[in-house]
Amino acid sequence: MEEKSPTSEPQPAASTEPTDPKQIEAGVIEVLRSCYDPEIPVDIYELGLIYGVDVEPSGQVAVTMTLTSPACPVAGSLPGEVEAKVRGVRGVKDARVNLVWDPPWDQEMMSEAAKLTLGFL
Repeated sequence: MEEKSPTSEPQPAASTEPTDPKQIEAGVIEVLRSCYDPEIPVDIYELGLIYGVDVEPSGQVAVTMTLTSPACPVAGSLPGEVEAKVRGVRGVKDARVNLVWDPPWDQEMMSEAAKLTLGFL
């Protein structure tokens, strides 16, 4: 059995946090699929409300999103919910949500699954 020298410094544990932006992005998309507009039974990702997810190698994440309309009843709360959930993704060091209105959202931005769920197909 090998003895450790009393002067040897402990080695830091290997990080289990993902550092690959693609892995972090996949985790962010997964959590976005758990966010819903309470009036619509489809998640915001499938609804097409997410215009972009940008992940920096440092773990900084920016989500660009819109809402179905500026008068959306959750306009004051949904972006904050999204930001909080994204911050909870492994590997994310910080997150911010950029709420945009251009291009305006329309039903053509929904995935086929969302259209099917809502009866548009």
